[in-house]
Amino acid sequence: MTTASSSPSRRTDAAPGHGIDRSQPITITFGGQKYDAFAGDSLASALIAGGNLQTANSMYLDRPRGILAAGVEEPNGLVTVKARSEDDIDETMLPVTSVEATDGLEAFYVSGQGALDPTPDPALYDRKHMHADVLIVGAGPAGLAAARAALQGEARVVLIDKENRPGGSLLSSRTAQIDGTDGAQWAADTIAELSENPDFTYLSRTTAFGNYDSNYVIALQYRTDHLEPKHREGVSRQRVWHIRADQVVLAPGAMERPIVFSTNDRPGVMLAGAARTYTNRYGALPGQKIAVFTTNDSAYEAALDLHAAGAEIVALVDSREKASEAATAAAERTGAELSLSSAVIGTNASVMGDRLAAVSISELDADGALTGETRTVDADLLAVSGGFSPTVHLHTHRQGTTTWNTEIAGFVPNDDVTGEHCAGALTGDFSTQGALDTGTRAGAAALAAAAANAGFDPGSGSGDAKAPSAQVADEAPLCGAEVKPLWLVPSATGSTDDSFVDLQRDQAVSDIERAYGAGMTNIEHIKRYTSIGTANDQGKTSGVNAMAVLAHMIGEEDLGAVGVSGYRPPFTALPFAALAGRERGDLFDPARVTAIQPWHLEAGCEFEDVGQWKRPWFFAKDGEDMHQAVQRESKAVRDSVGYMDGTTLGKIEIRGQDAAEFVNRFYTNGFKLLKVGKGRYGVMCGVDGMIMDDGVTMRIADDRFLMTTTSSGAAAVFDWLEEWHQTEWPELDVTLTSVTEQYSTITVAGPKSRDVIAKVAPGLDVSNEAFAFMEFQDAELSNGVPARICRISFSGELSFEINVDAFYGLSAWKLVEEAGAEFDITPYGTETMHVLRAEKGLIIVGQDTDGTVTPDDAGLGWAVSTKKKHFIGKRSLEREDSQRPDRKQLVSVMSVDKKTVLPEGAQLIAKDADPTPKKGSVQDPVTPSNGQVHSYGFVTSSYMSPNLGRPFGLALIESGREREGEIMKSLVNGELVEVEIGPLCLFDPEGKRRDG
Repeated sequence: MTTASSSPSRRTDAAPGHGIDRSQPITITFGGQKYDAFAGDSLASALIAGGNLQTANSMYLDRPRGILAAGVEEPNGLVTVKARSEDDIDETMLPVTSVEATDGLEAFYVSGQGALDPTPDPALYDRKHMHADVLIVGAGPAGLAAARAALQGEARVVLIDKENRPGGSLLSSRTAQIDGTDGAQWAADTIAELSENPDFTYLSRTTAFGNYDSNYVIALQYRTDHLEPKHREGVSRQRVWHIRADQVVLAPGAMERPIVFSTNDRPGVMLAGAARTYTNRYGALPGQKIAVFTTNDSAYEAALDLHAAGAEIVALVDSREKASEAATAAAERTGAELSLSSAVIGTNASVMGDRLAAVSISELDADGALTGETRTVDADLLAVSGGFSPTVHLHTHRQGTTTWNTEIAGFVPNDDVTGEHCAGALTGDFSTQGALDTGTRAGAAALAAAAANAGFDPGSGSGDAKAPSAQVADEAPLCGAEVKPLWLVPSATGSTDDSFVDLQRDQAVSDIERAYGAGMTNIEHIKRYTSIGTANDQGKTSGVNAMAVLAHMIGEEDLGAVGVSGYRPPFTALPFAALAGRERGDLFDPARVTAIQPWHLEAGCEFEDVGQWKRPWFFAKDGEDMHQAVQRESKAVRDSVGYMDGTTLGKIEIRGQDAAEFVNRFYTNGFKLLKVGKGRYGVMCGVDGMIMDDGVTMRIADDRFLMTTTSSGAAAVFDWLEEWHQTEWPELDVTLTSVTEQYSTITVAGPKSRDVIAKVAPGLDVSNEAFAFMEFQDAELSNGVPARICRISFSGELSFEINVDAFYGLSAWKLVEEAGAEFDITPYGTETMHVLRAEKGLIIVGQDTDGTVTPDDAGLGWAVSTKKKHFIGKRSLEREDSQRPDRKQLVSVMSVDKKTVLPEGAQLIAKDADPTPKKGSVQDPVTPSNGQVHSYGFVTSSYMSPNLGRPFGLALIESGREREGEIMKSLVNGELVEVEIGPLCLFDPEGKRRDG
C-alpha cells in the first residue's frame, strides 16, 4: 500500500496488526497533508505509518519533539481535530495517541496550548447512572480474567476499557496465546462469550476518570466519533457514566517510564513499549535503524518484535552489569552489539532535520559515573525503557496508599481500600500469566464479597476459579529478573539543562536542582516550584522520574522518603461539554414554576428568578410601572388584605426519634421543647457564627418537624443538614426529605385576612384565643381540599399561610381570590414583600447579610439562646471579635430630604466629610483623590414606603444601634445626601397589628 504522504511508508505486513482492519482503508488529512490509514488506527499510528513521527515544538523552549508514547501518557503530541461534520466543532489539546483515525479526519499539531472553537457545539452529551455488583476497570488479560471469574455467580458485572477493542497488552504482543488461541482473538472471543450473559455489560472507549467514596466511579465514553455521520444522528457524542459498585476490580495496567539523559527529548526517542505497540497493534514500524536503551528485560521483547517486522537493531544498551537470558537471546537473534553497564548519554540530529540520527553510548562505573570512551551509533529511533509504573491513579483517588517495590522499581498499591481488588500489572506482576492469575483471583474475591453483601448465590466463581493459561514466546517479564533503575544518566558536559524530566512542561533536571537548592525536599513542593506534573498529562511519564531525581540528590534509595505524589481526578482530560451533559442552553439552569403559574401569567405578572424559581415580582395594572404597582400592593396589604404565592420557600421534613435533638443543634435558639402544633422562628449559623439561613420550623409530631428555609437557600440548607448527619452525627435517628415542591403555600396578610380565612376554611376558629400566633392547624377548605393553615407573619400584619398539596395549589389560590373579593383582595409579589418586611426590620438572608453578619449584628440577638450548651456556631459567637461593640449592625436609614431613595450598596460616610479638605484638615475626604475615604457602612435594602410616606432603607453600620438619630452622608449620583440613622423597626414597633 502506498501512502499519500511525502514521507516513506512505514506500514509493514510483517507485524500482526492486531488493532487495524486492513480491509477498510481510510484517508486522513494532517497539517494539510493526506495520509493513508486503516480502520482501527490511532491518529499517531497513522502518522507513524506515513513516516511522520515529529510533533509540534515544545511550548516554552521551542525544542523539536516527537511522539514518545502510544497511550494517554503521551506528553508531546497534542492536536486540534477539525469539526468532523457540519454538526460538529473543532476540538483541541487532544493527545495524538488517543484520537481514533476515521475517514476524512482533519487535524494539526498544537504547541502545548490550543484555541477553543467559539462556535456553539450542537452535539448531544448525556449521563447515565448504573449499579453493579462488580465493576472492572481495564479489559486487558487481567480484566478479562476477572470478568470471567466474576460472572460465575449471579453478579451484575460491568467491564469498562478506554480502548476501542479488548485485549490491552495482548494487542501489542506478536506471540501471545491464551489457551492455545491468539491473544487478541482470545480477548475478542471472551467478550463475545461474556456478552451472552444478560448480567454483563462491556463499555469500550470508556475511561474511568474518577474513583470516589463507596466505590462510586465516573467514566467518560466516546460513542460516535468513530462512526460515519449517518450513524451519529440521535446518539449522544459522549456519555458520562456514574457507576455505583459494591466491589471494584482495578486492572488498568502500567505505564512505561522514559530515562533521563542529555537531549532525551529529541524526535525519535520513543518508549520501547510504544514502539512495540505501533509495530504489532498497528503494523506501523516507527524506525528502520533502532537502538534500544533499557534498565530491564521488557525492552528485549520490543527489540525482537521490531527486528521481526523488518527493522535493523543497531545497538542494545543495558544499565545492568550482567546479561540476562533475555538480553543474551536478543543480542544473538538480532545480531546487535550488547553493551552492559552502559547508557545512552546523548543524541544527535540529522543534518537536514531535527529527527534522531545517532546516539552516543558510554560505559558506567559501579557508582554510575561515565567511564571509558564514548561511541556513536547511527540510529533513527531510540527505544527506551526505564521500567514501569503501575497505574495507581484510581487507587489513590480513594486515598489508597502505595509502597515502593524495589523488585520492579515502582509504586504498588496497598490493600487499604474497602471493596477494591487489584489485578495484573497494577500489582507489580507484569507477566501475561500473572495478569490472568491475579485477575482471576480478584474477580472471584469480588464476586464472593458482592454475594455476601447482597445475599445472592456466588456460584462456583467464589471458589478456586481456574485461570486461563498463557503461552508467550520471548516474554521477558520484569518479575524474576534483575531491574536496575537508572534515574539520571550523567551528562558529558556537566550541564543538566537538556536532561528533561517533564517534556510537556519543558522541565529539566536543572529545574529540580534549583528547587532543591531553594530548600525543597518534598516532591509536592518540587511540583509546585517547577510545575512538573501539572500539564494535561498530569506527570504520567515524569512523576516517578522527578521523585527519583530528587531522591538521588538527597541520597535516598526509597522514593517514598521524598513524599508520595497523590493523583486527583480526572485521570485524563475531559470536555466540559460532557460534564454538562444536557444541562446547557435552556436546561443549564432549569426554571421552576409553582402550580399557580397559569394564574400569574394571565394576570400579567412580572417574575424574578430566585433559586431557579420564577417568583411573582409584581402585578402591574394597565398604565402602571413597577414602582406604582408596588406602592399600590403595599398599601393594600396594610389597609385591607393581600395574598402572595409563597410556594417557593424551602421545605424540609425531618423525621426520627432524634429529630428534636437534630433540629436543636442547628438553630441558635431552642427547639427541643417546642410543642406539637407550634412553630418557631430560627436563625441558622455556619461554624463561623455568621448567619447562613433563617425560617420558621413547625413541630408536626413528637418525631416530626417541618423546616422552612429561604427560597434560594433551600438546596444549600438541605446539603448542610445531610453533611452533619452523615459525617458528624450518624448515630442520630433522623431522616431528611425535601418537600418544597410537594406543597403550595398561599400567604394571606392584612387586617382583613382573618375574614378571608374564615370564609376559605369555614370550620376553623380563627380567633386570637383559638388560633394564636406561631400556631398551625389542620383544616378543610370550603372546596373540600385538606390544608394546613399557619399563623406566621413576614409583614408584621395579621397573616395566615395556607399549605395544600401542590396539585390543589391553583384551586386554593382561586378560592382565596373569591373569598377576598369583597375586601378588594390584592395579589402582591416579592418586591412588595420586601418593602413590608423591611418596614418591620426583618432581614432577607443574602441581601441584608453577606457572610460576615452575626445574629446580634442583624438585630436578632434575642434569638440566640443563652441556655443552650451547643449549637453550630456557638463557639465562634463567643469569640471576642464576634462581640466587638464597633461591629457593623443593621439599622434603618432615611434620607433627610424625605425624597431621595438611597441606592442599595451606597456607602455611608461622616457628616462632616469635606469635599475639598485642606492640607492638615482633620475632616474625612469624600473622594479617594483627596485621601482615604472611611466608610462606616453601606445600604443593604432601600425602598419607597407608602406606609411611612417616605423612602427608607436598612444598612449595616459600625456601632449602628448607638448611632440612632445621628446624621451621616452618602454620595448619590455625584451629590452628597444627608442620611439619618434610625431604629431597625420603623413601622408598628409595638407589634399591635400582628394579632389584628
